[in-house]
Amino acid sequence: MLISFLRKYKWSFKVSNFFNRKKLLHNTELYKKYNLKKNYYSSINSQDFEGINGQEPIMDREDCAQLLPQQERFNSLDKKTQDSLLKWSKDGFVILDSFFQKEEIDLINKEVEELLQAKKIKWSKNRILFAIKKSKLLKSVATFPKLKDCIELLMAKEMDLFQSINFYESSQQKTHSDSIHMTTFPHGNIIAVWVALQDVSPEDGPLHYYPGSHKLPYIMNKDFDNQSSTFKLGNKSYQDYENKIEQVLQENTHLKKEVFLAKKGDVLIWHANLLHGAQAKINPNASRKSMVFHFYASDAIAYHEITERPTLK
Repeated sequence: MLISFLRKYKWSFKVSNFFNRKKLLHNTELYKKYNLKKNYYSSINSQDFEGINGQEPIMDREDCAQLLPQQERFNSLDKKTQDSLLKWSKDGFVILDSFFQKEEIDLINKEVEELLQAKKIKWSKNRILFAIKKSKLLKSVATFPKLKDCIELLMAKEMDLFQSINFYESSQQKTHSDSIHMTTFPHGNIIAVWVALQDVSPEDGPLHYYPGSHKLPYIMNKDFDNQSSTFKLGNKSYQDYENKIEQVLQENTHLKKEVFLAKKGDVLIWHANLLHGAQAKINPNASRKSMVFHFYASDAIAYHEITERPTLK
């Protein structure tokens, strides 16, 4: 209770930020670029950027179906992958069927189990964070050259691996956009990669998403009345954010939910603002093993909108 109370006050995060100088200095040059009077430990939110021009990635402003075929890197890919990438600007996600071989996925699952047994990684609630820091094999999955080609073509810039998250079962998380958790300025400078580590059935709590929802306005603190004061964070809960997203979906009836019944080795890449989540599990004992990677653009300011904390890298 005390910790939750203290976390409502900005100074508590500033103290923590102060002792993470090395992990936060990456933003300081970018603050200068946009004439923000911020220290590395300062709180930051979307309202700090009001009136400041910042261009979103080019594939958000133009059609990748026109731009990608002009790229030599794109033309070196197989036709199946090319056809999938061409849908990015329209849909906000890409599905790469059988991107990894089943034998490769078996090695990943084996590596995760061995790391757990050796206590080099551990569960934090229903997930394992940053397993890539403990395994060359797992990091090699995230940095696989063909995967790197795909995400950097979609973003039209160099992307830096930020984190990995391993799941044993469905998160059953309600519909959301990654940009409320991993916010950037300019918007859209983060991309997610989800790898299916097993076949997924409707009973397992599969992922869902709303094609085209990435084109909606980004929902930030002010959009669900969660503005902060000089010293204190906003008083709204995360459920208030989820309720706002539900309202947005009700107002945009043209958006239709799709459910991803992935096969082992399939890859889903999604846009920073794609509305997505996970279905409820029908079988309470079902697993839904997966691994997620998030990549930031190196030329974007990265922070967490709700807590107003700059991202630790």
